[in-house]
Amino acid sequence: MKNKQVLWIIAIIVLLLIVAAAVFYIFKQQDQMKDLQQQSELAKEELSDEYNDLVVDYEGFRMKVTNDTLIAKLETEQMKVQRLQEELRTVKATNVKRINELKKELETLRAILKNYVQQIDSLNRINAQLTTENKQVNAKYQQASQTVSQLTKEKAQLTETVQLASKLDAGNITVNGLTEKNKVTDQIKKMVKIEFRFVINKNITAIPGEKTIYIRVMKPDDNVLIKSRSNVFIFEDKEITYSAKRIIEYEGDELPVSIYWDIEEYLSPGMYRVDIFADGNLIGKKIFKLDK
Repeated sequence: MKNKQVLWIIAIIVLLLIVAAAVFYIFKQQDQMKDLQQQSELAKEELSDEYNDLVVDYEGFRMKVTNDTLIAKLETEQMKVQRLQEELRTVKATNVKRINELKKELETLRAILKNYVQQIDSLNRINAQLTTENKQVNAKYQQASQTVSQLTKEKAQLTETVQLASKLDAGNITVNGLTEKNKVTDQIKKMVKIEFRFVINKNITAIPGEKTIYIRVMKPDDNVLIKSRSNVFIFEDKEITYSAKRIIEYEGDELPVSIYWDIEEYLSPGMYRVDIFADGNLIGKKIFKLDK
């Protein structure tokens, strides 16, 4: 009987030890679960921060890009990041499997962003190179334009010089009033015509050939002596009237010319002027006086 009591006591003690061990084990497991939960919560917070940083990175790089294709791709990936970020907010911290999957997704999205950054850097380098080349091309173009402008100016100056050099020149201009017997007179009342005599000077640079010589006689009242209002020629891009004309054949040597005005109107005494034109240029002029 005594042995039986001892066995019961031993059994109870063993059972108590087992219960105590089980309680200890349970409390220890609970502590470990709390630690794991805290670690999982911390890991979720860290992952959330990383997603936030990635969203900011995508937005920052999108603002720097001007390529429409890259902008569209960045916006697509940015929306994906935001969607996963929203999922991370709702997933439970105890769902370790999904959190780990979201972490892998984050690494993939980072790799994609890195690839886009490399593309952007490459495009920026290409753009910088193109900008430099464009500046060089513009500089060469400006230089070429300046050269062309200078050559055009020099050509215009040369053309002007040649034109001036080839311009005819009328010298030794004399004006004589003539009677019916072709005698020289100073008295208007005895004149039947006026002779304008001059010499086209020698000019080997002038273009030889047929030339039309115009004279324009201005009266003391500044009106022009004309036979018809249709007698006009071009001078300085305008039509002006002439008094008389003559066609000559000029070969570059000195050539005497005479042009006459038949007096058919009243001429008042006073100071007159004759202007001589050829090839659209004023080539000579003289002021003369007619007496009563």
